[in-house]
Amino acid sequence: MGKQIIELAHATVRRLGTNILDDISFSVNEGEHVAIIGPNGAGKSTLVQVISEEIHPLYNPLSKRLLFGKDHWEVLELRKNLGIVSQSLQFLCNSSYSGWEITASGFFSSIGLDFHHRITTEQATKIEESLRFFDAWKLRDKQINRLSSGEARRILLSRACVHDPKVMLLDEAVANLDFPSRHQYRKELQLLDKKGKTIILATHELSEIIPEIERVIVMKQGKIIQDGPKTEIIREDILSDIYGAKVFVDQREGLFTAWC
Repeated sequence: MGKQIIELAHATVRRLGTNILDDISFSVNEGEHVAIIGPNGAGKSTLVQVISEEIHPLYNPLSKRLLFGKDHWEVLELRKNLGIVSQSLQFLCNSSYSGWEITASGFFSSIGLDFHHRITTEQATKIEESLRFFDAWKLRDKQINRLSSGEARRILLSRACVHDPKVMLLDEAVANLDFPSRHQYRKELQLLDKKGKTIILATHELSEIIPEIERVIVMKQGKIIQDGPKTEIIREDILSDIYGAKVFVDQREGLFTAWC
């Protein structure tokens, strides 16, 4: 396992007087893969947004947020190290821009391209490489709002990877995908693992947790309740307690599923 690249200490996020994140401390090492699970409203997406600096925690003299060894970043520079795919991003990208334009916009942290964006030859090469890597080159001229959810997700992965980031932040990225698309998405996560990316995955769908992800964090009401090896955390007693209902768990070929 590599050096520590993400460290949060005593991070609290409050909205309308309620703690969405409640004194969270959390770290990730280079090359480590982490799945964050928990019920809706547990704080999973907020934690991801704190890591990406979309949201800032409350000031606390004990709090700390170190990303790649630094506590201050210019947003565009940070984006070169983080590849982000989320439901909210897919909603923002659901437009008449082409798959190529959406992918290219990853260089500018924008949604699509505008008149002042200029693509260099080197960037064009990286755009093509990223689209081909996710088998999305054939989608380059299609409007993203005319793609299936699975196709659009491949464009977003291509967009997230144009900078060749060190860390992939994936937030509820299988939402609205059918079974074949989920299978394809898991294969794409495994490709990211083979490329040496660090994967941080926030999900409520256990089948999204590929075998290569060995660490699982469980959140509830803005707190981290459990953090440890996947086989010790994804258990019926723990999940039943977290979700407040009897949960059944099955494991096949390295993948977990759960149901009530």
